[in-house]
Amino acid sequence: MKPTLSDEEFERLRQFIYKLCGINLGPAKRELIIARLSKRMRDLGIETFTTYQNLVEQDRSGNELTYMLNAISTNKTDFFRESMHFDFLAEKIYPQLNQQQRIRIWSAACSTGEEPYTIAMTLLDALHQPFQKDIKILATDLSTRVLNKAEAGIYPGQVIAPVPASYRQKYLQKLPGTEGHWQVVAPLRKLIHFRRLNLMERFPLTTQFDFIFCRNVMIYFDKPTQEQLVGKLVEFLAPGGHLFIGHSESLIGVSSGLKHVRSAIYQK
Repeated sequence: MKPTLSDEEFERLRQFIYKLCGINLGPAKRELIIARLSKRMRDLGIETFTTYQNLVEQDRSGNELTYMLNAISTNKTDFFRESMHFDFLAEKIYPQLNQQQRIRIWSAACSTGEEPYTIAMTLLDALHQPFQKDIKILATDLSTRVLNKAEAGIYPGQVIAPVPASYRQKYLQKLPGTEGHWQVVAPLRKLIHFRRLNLMERFPLTTQFDFIFCRNVMIYFDKPTQEQLVGKLVEFLAPGGHLFIGHSESLIGVSSGLKHVRSAIYQK
């Protein structure tokens, strides 16, 4: 039997998560929270959400907090998702990067890795002698669970279906002894550094990036949180660099100082 989540418990948990990582959980998310946390509570022998939240807040190791955030995070992603962004990269940005020796890219909510690997594939395919350049792609997420999957770079056949055949031949290899799983090739994986990062905390970064992907993240935030996040991202965007957001998102009403270039694409 699932535990009940009272109005008071839901509000307390909602405020805790909002202050911690900016995610604004509305009433529609109530059943999702119950579904995703009830098994954990049962495994721990905990009967109420009040007791569980007390445990999370008092656990100095941070392990239970990490588990909770992993459980409630939404990690929808695909290879070549919102492909117009990659068309724009190939048309407008990659030709410019051919003139650069040093290239820095950030996938700010990378989930299970499909986004940064898509960026890497399209970049390597467009550049002349890419492995003679200094290329680094930072890929971050709040969830350690998805980061572990991303770093391995292993995907079932249905997940890599959107990858064009020519890219699949160059950048993916079948894993023997598995049921149709593929792995991103090692030279491409080495370009990407996966790291846990909470977008609501101070960014422990010193690099300025040629472009930043922060797609389908701000839909979970209210306007003040969106403005705070965009301001921080812009700080780490190189002059002339581009910010990519999700097609269902907009910076209307958000003070960013960025120029709107194309749908969900902005330039510093």
